[in-house]
Formats: sequence, structure tokens, C-alpha cells
Amino acid sequence: MLATLAVGLPVMISEIAIGRAARADAVTAFVELAPPRQPWWLIGAMGVVAAVLIMAFYSAVAGWVFAYVLKSLVGGALSTDPKVTSAAFGALVADPLQALLWQWLVLVFVGAIILMGVSRGIEAVTKRLMPVLFVLLVLLGIRGLTLPGAGEGLAFLFRPDFSRITPAVVLVAVGLAFFKLSIGMGTMVTYGSYFRSEQNIPVTAARVMLADLTVSMLAGIAIFPAVFAFGFKPEAGPSLVFITVPAVFASMPAGAVFMFAFFVLTAVAATGAMLSIVEVPVAVLAGRLGLTRRVATVVTLVAIALLGAMPALSQGAAAQWKLAGMNAFDLCDYLTSNLLLPAGGILVCVFAGWFWGRDRVAAELSNRGTLRNGAVQGALVFLVRWVSPVLIAAVMLRGFGVV
Repeated sequence: MLATLAVGLPVMISEIAIGRAARADAVTAFVELAPPRQPWWLIGAMGVVAAVLIMAFYSAVAGWVFAYVLKSLVGGALSTDPKVTSAAFGALVADPLQALLWQWLVLVFVGAIILMGVSRGIEAVTKRLMPVLFVLLVLLGIRGLTLPGAGEGLAFLFRPDFSRITPAVVLVAVGLAFFKLSIGMGTMVTYGSYFRSEQNIPVTAARVMLADLTVSMLAGIAIFPAVFAFGFKPEAGPSLVFITVPAVFASMPAGAVFMFAFFVLTAVAATGAMLSIVEVPVAVLAGRLGLTRRVATVVTLVAIALLGAMPALSQGAAAQWKLAGMNAFDLCDYLTSNLLLPAGGILVCVFAGWFWGRDRVAAELSNRGTLRNGAVQGALVFLVRWVSPVLIAAVMLRGFGVV
């Protein structure tokens, strides 16, 4: 939460402001706004690389979500027995054919949406369905809190243990803040280019941040009490949602119906997230290389499919392939969350705070003087100049053992 407030929010506001000022993709935005012959465009290039690496493993997770929509219909995953739910998930990710097939189906689905130009339709559907997913999360949380042993899960989640807070842990927190707010990967610069000139950037960013934190807390409350109540392992990682959620629904009336609805809605949410990430390289290929959006989309998704094969197989056929002790899935996650996104955040802060200019930042945040938010402008400039980049750099250096 502290990483989100002190680092994530200032970087997010800065990226949106840069995008709206330039009205261009993540690379062109820095080319347009930077002083001549200075390589600030590399920030956007790093964002493109980060977006592709994130999609390499995120598309695998999305494939699991889509697979569980089918599992919800045919049964086999709904049980309060940890062995049953764990075996159902294990069989999915260990089967190379299923792992790749579901990932490719997800990428084809995303590509079809982009190529058909129905992003507005998806946006409209998402706006209507996400509140339903929110309600389901609340119901899961309430049910989880009534399970025997739920208190242990809450203690695990919320009771502080300051001896565990190391520089490496803080680095993970910073990386998570960047990942969850979609900053450092060019997404918010790209989104900013679509912002209306009268839209209040600081208010919009703050609302997104608060909504994200709220849903994060709800997800934790929905999952961790069930983890301890049913005897799962809290360190299971991304698989927790696939082995605990079915267990919670199995303990509820009409659990199969609720489980199907939950994974359908989660699939919609994942699709919206993937569309926003894929938009970064597609916009750059179209804007910088002059490709049509159709060609740019195909090139991007083929690259993601090729790069994402190893992460998709990392729980099964490629489990033995490791670099620095990490499989392909964890390596892509580590490189983006702990390296590319924070490094991109530092550079965005330096650019916005020192090179773009205080007056230009103030003009963008005040909508050319129509908003009276001088205190917000001053606070943001102070944070992006002196606080956020120093914190990120210090945490990265300590986390990697440099100092």
C-alpha cells in the first residue's frame, strides 16, 4: 500500500499526463516531448519489451481461467478436498497440449477482438459485468470468513511481522504496485493519449488506485481464510485462486453456478487487461513502423505466442528448464516486476520531474489552468523529483544486493 501511494500513484499520473500531452504511442510520446537528440524514447521501448514479457506469462494464466470456465460446466474441480482441487489444477498445467492450446485460444480471442474493432463493445460489457464480479468477491469473502480456521488466514494476511520486511520484500512490493497499476509498461502513456482534454488526471488516477487496492484486499480476504480452513499451502502462488475458489464454492449452495459465473467474469476481466497490454506494442508498431493495426496485431500476438510457450509449459514439460533458479514463468515475472517496470518508473520520474519541465507538468495536470489544483501539482513534482525515483533506486540496489 505504501509503495502504491508513494511510488505507484505519482508515476501513474506522470505517465497519463505524458500520454495526453503527446497524443501518441509510448515511444513517439517521448520523442515528441523530449529535447532534440535525447534518447528518452528508450523508456517507451522498455515498456514495449515489458508488455510483451508480461503477456508471455499472463496469457498462460488467462488460459487457465478460460479452461476453468469449461471445468465449471463439466465438473471435476468443485470440491472441498485439497487433493481434488490441487489435482485438477495440476492436471491442467502439467499437460503440454492443454497448456499451449488454452494460451493460444486466449491469444486468438484477443486478436479477434482487436481485429474486429469491437473494443467499445468489450468496454461496455466490462463496465456492466465487473460490478457483478465485485459482488461475487464480496460473497466469497463473507463465506471464507465463516469457515472454521478463517482467523488464521486473516492473521497470515494482516498481522504485521516487521522482521520479514527486507529490501527484497520491499522490491517485490514496488514491483507489484507497478504491475497492478499497469505502469512502467507503456500502458498508461498509451491510455493517456486517449484521455479527453477536460479529464481530471489526478482524480482519475486516484480513483483507479483506490479501486485496485480495494479489490486486492477483497481478493486476499476471499482466498487466504479458505487456504487455512481447507489446509492448502499459502505459498502456492498463482495457483491459489484455482484451488481455493472451487473449494469455497463447493461449501456453498448452488456452488457450481457461482463458480461458473466467477470464472466467466474473471475471463472477461483478464481479456480487458490483455487488450490494454497488447495495445502498447500494437500502437508502437503502427505509429513508428507504419504497419496497419491488423498487421501490427498479428505480429505482436505471434511474438507473444512464441515467447510465451516456455512460461506456459513451465509447470509441466519445461519445468526442468531454469535460469538463475527460476523457471520461464517466474523469470518473466521477475524480469518485469523487479527490473523493467521499476527501472521504467525511475526514468519516467526523472523525465517528468527534471526534463519535461515543471510548467508543462502543471499545465497538463491543471488542464491548461482550468483546474485549481496547485497543491496537487506541487506535491506531484516534489514526489517525482525527490521521493519516488530515490525510493525505487534504493530499493532496487538493496534488493539486488548491490549495496
